[in-house]
Amino acid sequence: MIYQRSSQLFAEAEKVIPGGVNSPVRAFKAVGGTPIFVKSAKGAYLYDEDGNRLIDYINSWGPMILGHAYEPVVEAVIEKAKLGTSFGMPTELETQIAALAVSMVPNIDKIRFVNSGTEACMSAVRLARGFTKRDKIIKFAGCYHGHSDSFLIQAGSGAVTFGTPNSPGVTAGTAKDTLLAKYNDLENVKTLIEANKNEIAAIIVEPVAGNMGCIPPVKGFLEGLRELCTANGILLIFDEVMTGFRLARGGVQELFNINADIVCFGKVIGGGLPVGAFAARAEIMNFLAPLGPVYQAGTLSGNPLAMAAGLAMLQALDNDREIFKRLEEKTAYLGAGIERVLKANNVVFTINQIGSMISVHFDANPVTDFQSAGAGDNETFKKFFHGLVAEGVYIAPSAYETWFITDALTYEDLDFTINAIDKVSKTF
Repeated sequence: MIYQRSSQLFAEAEKVIPGGVNSPVRAFKAVGGTPIFVKSAKGAYLYDEDGNRLIDYINSWGPMILGHAYEPVVEAVIEKAKLGTSFGMPTELETQIAALAVSMVPNIDKIRFVNSGTEACMSAVRLARGFTKRDKIIKFAGCYHGHSDSFLIQAGSGAVTFGTPNSPGVTAGTAKDTLLAKYNDLENVKTLIEANKNEIAAIIVEPVAGNMGCIPPVKGFLEGLRELCTANGILLIFDEVMTGFRLARGGVQELFNINADIVCFGKVIGGGLPVGAFAARAEIMNFLAPLGPVYQAGTLSGNPLAMAAGLAMLQALDNDREIFKRLEEKTAYLGAGIERVLKANNVVFTINQIGSMISVHFDANPVTDFQSAGAGDNETFKKFFHGLVAEGVYIAPSAYETWFITDALTYEDLDFTINAIDKVSKTF
């Protein structure tokens, strides 16, 4: 494929945008080469500025669960834009999408809309701290909750030590209140709780991790977190920015029948526009201003275009009760095909899959946490990524990201992808 136009656009972007991109992973630093600039997208396909077509397995990092330019969403946005793009005042639309979201997700009474997943997670932690009157939180290595200061923390020197900032600009004072645990390791969490008795406000977790590849929870992990939180007066926050309205109608809470205290949303809930949200039972949500003392606000929160897109998306998912079954079947078909061709070509690999999320790790051992995810052969992944792009298939330009399956993919698309992987893996 030819990427002359993309190369030119990237060179121009680097002059006026740091790194030439507005989100770092787009720069292709992990895989090398020049970022692909997209001109348009429809259904399961991306069309770049050089006229190439790519089957898309990222789908804007998750929200395009029904495909790009999904007509009901596009039409809803167009019609709403004709009436005005922003008011900074309440609209009926906000209540409509809130009521629908609350009806779809178990264990929530109220929801507050914000502008991104980062903002949702940041606000959820603030709310948890205000509600419990405690300062510390536990997060897990490899789980990404946005770029708020509290979340940009790396490990300390031992299980009970404080984390340290892993980005300049994050203060040591902020880092001291964030404790870092190992994903899928309940004993590690117990150790942290014991060492910080009555000081931990919340445990925030991706209940299915998507930022170190797709990593499902091992049996008993989420149940154990729930028990530990209940026993110690800690609020359990599920970051369902990726998994909410994607793995099930009611997200991971429904899928595993486990109740979190606060749930964060993004991606699908906005139908592709910038939206985030956090939700909980009324007792907790009523601590938010203007009812309670915990302040949170946003000029563009509840933006009518974003609410229109999100409502159209949720209505489509709510009305199609077979959607999640179809997505899981397509993902399983893809996973089985990838496994078949990689085995035939003697490639060392592990595939993780749950619902419509899947990832390929170039390591023979199980991938259950950040450490095991990091053991994969990154040089093989680079060849894999660029080989697939050359064949017309686009996956995330990082070995640490999940793939997202869209219902717009046909089985012909899946077979094309499997054949492309077969061809590429013969070159390893």
